[in-house]
Amino acid sequence: MISATDLRLTFGKGTPLENPALRGMSLTVNQGEFVTVIGSNGAGKSTFLNALAGEVMVDSGQIIVDNLDVTRLPTHKRAARVARVFQDPLAGTCENLSIEENLALAIKRGQSRGLTSAVKKQYLGQFRESLATLKLGLENRLGDKMGLLSGGQRQAVSLLMASLTPSSILLLDEHTAALDPKTANFVLELTQQIIEEQKLTALMVTHSMKQALEVGSRTVMLHQGQVVFDIAGKDRDGLEVKDLLGLFEKQRGLEADDDSQLDEFQIKAHDNLALDHSGSLVYIAPSKINLDLTEERWPDIQFRETREY
Repeated sequence: MISATDLRLTFGKGTPLENPALRGMSLTVNQGEFVTVIGSNGAGKSTFLNALAGEVMVDSGQIIVDNLDVTRLPTHKRAARVARVFQDPLAGTCENLSIEENLALAIKRGQSRGLTSAVKKQYLGQFRESLATLKLGLENRLGDKMGLLSGGQRQAVSLLMASLTPSSILLLDEHTAALDPKTANFVLELTQQIIEEQKLTALMVTHSMKQALEVGSRTVMLHQGQVVFDIAGKDRDGLEVKDLLGLFEKQRGLEADDDSQLDEFQIKAHDNLALDHSGSLVYIAPSKINLDLTEERWPDIQFRETREY
């Protein structure tokens, strides 16, 4: 269980670049809940996860994890309770160490370590069994360097590392954003499987509105360092991407110039819609030809180039 109460954090306080990242944010996540977190860039999503993990210390407020006040505990003292998977597949693993060495470090997370061999024979069977569940053939490559794996393979191993040792909460910070669509779906399915099997309490930050509604049991939106809406159960079950976008625009005080056109487009193209880092709606075109056809089909909607992948 997680209880965050009135969290406040300002970066660069007293300078011209002062930036209040968390502005009295409060959120309670019950044991076993899987919560998806959305919001535009600067809304406080990653800062909130960093505060839970101990990467940053809040100016004021309280963080309780399983009835323990961890507000002022550093990262290493929260490690036994908090597991995390990052957006960058390179961030959660050591590329110059072997797969078995990475797993050996993970299985001792939150525990004291001595100057002995990290890879114990009694763990190898568990490592092979755990890797076999990924169905990537990695159980036969324990001695390979982590740097030889693809981004998707490394992210799958990162998830496995985060779940090897029981923890109170699992934090997922846009952990599929850097992967291609096929690999992202695989990692997302693996995420759900691990969370369900181990009955973990999890928070997943995502920019994909489709993911936010399809995954987990509850969706929370952050805006300017606060929770602006929180939906679960029957209220969430019936929502579509266009509904979520409508709630988002309502909270930000935005209105579309042509509601009927935009609403129809959101229904037709919901699989390819996301929010960019400024909170704007983005259509992710699979190809240049697709974009040309889409612009021809929707002449009343303005498409502006943001980034080419």
